[in-house]
Amino acid sequence: MRRGPSAFNVAAVALGLAFLYAPIVILVLYSFNASRLVTVWGGFSTRWYTALLHDQQMLDAVWVTLRVGVISASVATVLGVFAAVALTRHRRSRVRPAVAGGIYATLVMPEVILGLSLLLLFVAVGAPRGFWTVTLSHATLTLAYATVVVQARLQSFDTSLEEAAQDLGAAPWKAFMLVTLPGVAPAVAAAWMLAFTLSLDDLVIASFTSGPGATTLPMRLYSQVRLGVNPEINAISTLLIGLVATGVIAAYLIRQRRRA
Repeated sequence: MRRGPSAFNVAAVALGLAFLYAPIVILVLYSFNASRLVTVWGGFSTRWYTALLHDQQMLDAVWVTLRVGVISASVATVLGVFAAVALTRHRRSRVRPAVAGGIYATLVMPEVILGLSLLLLFVAVGAPRGFWTVTLSHATLTLAYATVVVQARLQSFDTSLEEAAQDLGAAPWKAFMLVTLPGVAPAVAAAWMLAFTLSLDDLVIASFTSGPGATTLPMRLYSQVRLGVNPEINAISTLLIGLVATGVIAAYLIRQRRRA
């Protein structure tokens, strides 16, 4: 006879979920606090969401973050596809270990070291720090993650399909674009989403490589938290949580529909 979960297991799961999600629930709750003091409940209100819409500096930071994330994720994904193809199909190349080591180094390298290295590089070449230096830095950070995701899919991809397309007269690049790339499209999309998420979350590297007019949302939030928690921070954090939750739910529903 199969027994149900024990009381200890239920309690452990409940405590674990509470530890993970209780702070998020409190943050969302206090984003609707009418009081200016974040630790004192003053009644239900949406005043901080209205104030957020009139905070031009916060809106500019959101816009910069989205542009940096989209561009850097796109660059990292394209380069990651090429790198994954090279690492998957040229396993006997003598330069493969060096190339793989150079790409995967950012996976284990502390962000402080990577940010400082990129800063010194931009200073050495005389590049003014701003939007494009942050974008290139985030593309450098996320390149390895995109490569790992796409490479894992390419390793299980049936290359005979691409060879068949070439036997039928398609050029190698055309066979790759029409056969291989659609076959690994879910992995490419996952790589882009992962790169975009990492860019959206980054604070350390952006702090090293940003300049005037290139303040990202994490930098803006961090600078405000240092001066005291503003209720607007709860509001913008709640909106981000809602955005992520919507994306996760949408992805789950799409996956369930495809399985049906």
